[in-house]
Amino acid sequence: MLKKSAFPLLLLNMFLANLSMGLVIPIIPELLEQFRANGQAAGYLVSCFGLTQFLFSPLAGNLSDRYGRKPMIIIGLILFAISNLLAAFAGDLTLLFVSRLIGGVGSAALIPSIIAYIADITADEQRSKAMSWLGASMTSGFIIGPGVGGLLAEWGIKMPFYVSACVGLLAMICSLWGLPESLSADIRRMRRQVKEKSENVFRQIVLSVRSRYFVLLLIVFAMTFGLTHFEAIFPLFVVQVYGFTTRQIAILLTVCSLIGTLNQLLFTDQITRRFGEKRIIVAMLLLSAVSLVFLLFSGHFYYVMVVTMLFFTFNNILRPTINTLLSRVAGDEQGFVAGMNNAYTSLGTIFGPMLAGILFEVHFNLPYLFGGFVLLVSSIFTGSRLRSIRSVQRG
Repeated sequence: MLKKSAFPLLLLNMFLANLSMGLVIPIIPELLEQFRANGQAAGYLVSCFGLTQFLFSPLAGNLSDRYGRKPMIIIGLILFAISNLLAAFAGDLTLLFVSRLIGGVGSAALIPSIIAYIADITADEQRSKAMSWLGASMTSGFIIGPGVGGLLAEWGIKMPFYVSACVGLLAMICSLWGLPESLSADIRRMRRQVKEKSENVFRQIVLSVRSRYFVLLLIVFAMTFGLTHFEAIFPLFVVQVYGFTTRQIAILLTVCSLIGTLNQLLFTDQITRRFGEKRIIVAMLLLSAVSLVFLLFSGHFYYVMVVTMLFFTFNNILRPTINTLLSRVAGDEQGFVAGMNNAYTSLGTIFGPMLAGILFEVHFNLPYLFGGFVLLVSSIFTGSRLRSIRSVQRG
């Protein structure tokens, strides 16, 4: 009963958590024009979200281990709604940055708790499929967001934020009422009684470097770096270089996200069973790098759509595959590993958009050339390193 009642709500919450980031993408050019900002500001808007996500993710992971997954999920949804309301009322770039910082804290509370929750309620043989569905909700929320944002912007540039805040509050109420706690009271009480030295995020990063799953966390960083590198600057790139409109951006990203998500759900579980997580991770990193560079070859709308669809598909397959392998390697450290997963995701969200914005000001093509280079190097590096990764069976 716990699995049946919790899983759909967890998918919805993950979808909403990533929806808010996607909503703003098609209106970035108009927002920047309204606030008289440049391409670097677009990168910084995404990066500041990742900054607070990075700082608070390890703390949120530990708190979810000690006090339960549900309280952190509720807190994350509340902050999610507050962030969007502030963005809706923002009259200048400063308040918009503040809203993104708060959104990062909400994401830090929400995402690792959901990942750890699913690890709590699924057996090892079911986890690959469960993580595939979770990855689909995560990436589709982030990528479908632009389509929804573009349509809602027809009623005003701030309308996407108002709608997102209302949906976030509704999800919080549903979770408060219908989401059971996955950790028993005895386990939470035992973990709170254990006196552990509180480590800050930087100390925990150092600890993760020495862990058996560090290579997987590096892949999380590289994957997120490539994805946010692509998406942070994408609207400015296709508007200024290829002459796309806001409506075209919304249509393109919506169609690509739907096809990419469908491909993930159809193929992820099958190909990982046949080839194994390690081979799939290396292959998806390589194919992501190739598709990122191919985006520069033509500005034809349907060509861009096909290349973008392939890039999203490879990323959609990559994320749940990494999450599955991480959860198997983590053993009894699910909360900590989920927090570190989100922390390394945040690092990718910080540096990917930041560098994309800076490089875009130098030359339009540089963000995608550099992003492809990072993904290519990651594929080569992880090819041999992943062989030493071994799963841990939990009792």
